[in-house]
Amino acid sequence: MPSAPTLKHFILKQQVFDLYRYAIRASRVIPDPVTRRETVAWIRSEFERNKHVTDISLIEEKLKICRREIRQILPCP
Repeated sequence: MPSAPTLKHFILKQQVFDLYRYAIRASRVIPDPVTRRETVAWIRSEFERNKHVTDISLIEEKLKICRREIRQILPCP
């Protein structure tokens, strides 16, 4: 039986949502519509693929990796 979410889970969930929104907004500057659609689809699939992760340290690590990848791939809005 899974344990109840902690305050840390709540905070991390908000950070994940914020990062997702940032990534989608940052993709708006991609001029080619096909490339933008592919980028948004990739962003969405990465978040979907990890939505069942509950381990706090793993979530924090994945957030770091995602932030780094988004900075490398997308220009700042």
